[in-house]
Amino acid sequence: MQNNFDKNKQKRTGHVRDEHRSKGKKESVERVNGAPVYTAVYKVNRSDELMEFLLRKCGTSRNNVKSLLVRRQVLVNGSVVTQYNFPLAKDDEVKLSKKPVKEGAALTRSVSQKRPPKAPSQIGVIFEDEDFLAINKPSGLLSVESDKDTECAYGYALEYMQSQGKNSRPFILHRIDKETSGVLVFAKNIKLHSMLKMHWNEQVTLREYFAVVEGILEKKQDTLTTYLKENKNNVVYATNDPTGQKAVTHYEVVKECGEYSLLKVQIDTGRKNQIRVQMQALGVPVVGDDKYGKKQDGTQVKNPLGRLGLHASRLQFIHPVTKEMIAFNAPLPPSFRELFGK
Repeated sequence: MQNNFDKNKQKRTGHVRDEHRSKGKKESVERVNGAPVYTAVYKVNRSDELMEFLLRKCGTSRNNVKSLLVRRQVLVNGSVVTQYNFPLAKDDEVKLSKKPVKEGAALTRSVSQKRPPKAPSQIGVIFEDEDFLAINKPSGLLSVESDKDTECAYGYALEYMQSQGKNSRPFILHRIDKETSGVLVFAKNIKLHSMLKMHWNEQVTLREYFAVVEGILEKKQDTLTTYLKENKNNVVYATNDPTGQKAVTHYEVVKECGEYSLLKVQIDTGRKNQIRVQMQALGVPVVGDDKYGKKQDGTQVKNPLGRLGLHASRLQFIHPVTKEMIAFNAPLPPSFRELFGK
C-alpha cells in the first residue's frame, strides 16, 4: 500500500533561524541545509478565493499576486497552487515561497519531471462520490503537511482531484497521525466542509481502530476514562486531573498471540495521541511506538510489524444535508493479520 503513493522522500535537516508571529501571519521562516524558505504563512479564517485572500493579506497589486501564482510561489496546505480562483476553506494554510517551486505539488517531491495523474488505486481510494473522497492512508505519510515534511496525503488527493478538473480540490475534515494507517476522508465541496467542521464531534458517530499492543490484558473488554495533558516537550500523558482533556476509549481483545494482543478500539473523544497514551498508561503500549512505547519496567516496546501498530479501520458520520449515516472502512493491514495468523 505504501508504495502506491509513489513516495520519494528527500529528507531535510536543519532548524528555523527566524520566526515571528502576528495576527495569523508567520513571517520570514527560514531553514538551513537547503530546506524551504517562506516569506509569509497565513492561516485562513473563513471561506475565500485565493486571489482575493492574497490581495488583502499582502497589500499589493493584482498583477503582483498573479506573478506569484504564475511563478509557482504560492502553496496551500503545502501544495503549489497557480489557480487565482482556487477555493480556500477555514483552517487552510497559505504559504509564500521565496523562490519558485518547480515541478511537483509539494516541496519535497521530485522536480525532475511531471508525473502522469494518479489513478484511484494508486492513491488508495476506498470510496468516492460527488461529496467525499476517502482514502486508506499508509503508515508513514502525514495527513497534512508540517514544517518539517511537506509530503502528505492532502497533496496526493489534490493532485488526483485536479487531474479530473482544475476547479476540484479536497477539503480537510480530520487528521490521523503520520504513523497510523487507515481511513482519511476529505470533503469535495466547501459547503459540506463548512457544515461538517462546525459540528464534527457531534456528526461523527463512530471512530474505530485496530491496535496491536505488547502484553496480555486481564480484562478482555473495558472502557478507559482519563484526562490528557501535554508537557512542555509536546508529550501527552494521562492523568486523573479533571483540568485536562477528558478522553474515553473502549477496547475489546480480538486475538492474542504470544506476548501480543490485537484490540478493536472505539474512541468517544478524538484527543491527540489518545489511544497510544492510554494504552501506555494501561501497561500495554502500542507496538512500534517510539514516542509512547516505554513499558512500566522502563524498557522500550518491541516492533514486530516494522511500523506503528495502529490502524484507523472505520469512520462513521451523519451526512449534514441528507442526514444519512455514512461509513468508510479500511481493511486490516496484512502485517497485522500475519502476526496473528489471520
